[in-house]
Amino acid sequence: MTVSMDNKVALVTGAAGGVGLAVAKKLVAAGARVVLTDLQESKGKAAASELGSTARFMVMDVADPDDWDKVLHSIHEQEGRLDVLVNNAAILKPGSIEDTSLEDWQLLHRINSDSVFLGCKKGLELLKAQGGSIINISSIAAMAARADYLAYSASKGSVAAMTRVIAAHCRQQKYRVRCNSVHPDGVLTPMTRASYPEGIDPNHFTIDRDPMNRMCQPEDVAAAVAFLASDEARAINGIELRVDSGQFIMSI
Repeated sequence: MTVSMDNKVALVTGAAGGVGLAVAKKLVAAGARVVLTDLQESKGKAAASELGSTARFMVMDVADPDDWDKVLHSIHEQEGRLDVLVNNAAILKPGSIEDTSLEDWQLLHRINSDSVFLGCKKGLELLKAQGGSIINISSIAAMAARADYLAYSASKGSVAAMTRVIAAHCRQQKYRVRCNSVHPDGVLTPMTRASYPEGIDPNHFTIDRDPMNRMCQPEDVAAAVAFLASDEARAINGIELRVDSGQFIMSI
C-alpha cells in the first residue's frame, strides 16, 4: 500500500539510525516534513541531510522535559503544526529479576517509558489542534515473557498500557488524535546486533529463506508505522500491532 503524507509534519525520536531512521525515510518518501531527534548529533545531522530539504535534525534527550519543550516549540514556530509523533527512542539491556540492579531498572524506564509519557503529554497540545496520530514503538517483549530482559520488558509493557489509555482519553475528549503501539520482535539494528556478540546471519532476519524466521528489517517496522500515521488508518485506534513474522502466536 502506498500511503500519502502530503502536508503533514512528523516528529521521530531516536532517528539517527535503526528503526527511527527507517521511519523518517519512509515518511519523507510519502511526502511528510520530518523532524528527526537523537542524542547522536553528527549521525542525526548526516541522516537529515541525506533525506533532503523536508527533513531537519535537533539534538534531544527524550527523558528531559525541557528538551521536549524546546523541540515542540521549534516545530510550532517553524512548521506550524504537528500531525504525527513517533516515540521510537529506546535502549536495550539484559537482566533477570535476580541480576537487574535498581539503577538499570530506573534507567530503562526513564529512556523507554518516561520519554513516551513526556512525548505524548507535551505533543498532544500540538496534535489536538488539527488531529493526528501517535505511534509508540513498544516490543513483542511487552507481551511474551523473556526471563533475561526484565526491565526492558516491563518498560515496553508500560508503553503498551499507556498507549491504550491515551487512545481512550483522546477519543473521550474528541481530539481526533489516534494512539497505537507497534511491537517488533528482533529488528536488524545496531542495538540488536550488540546483543549478539557471536554475530548474526542476515538470512535469519527475513522470511524469504525460511518462513519460521522471526526477525525483520527496520524497513518492515517503518512500513507499519507509516500506515498507522496515514489517513488510511483513520479507523485504527488503541491497537497493538505486532511486527514479528508470527513469532508470538507460536510461542506457547
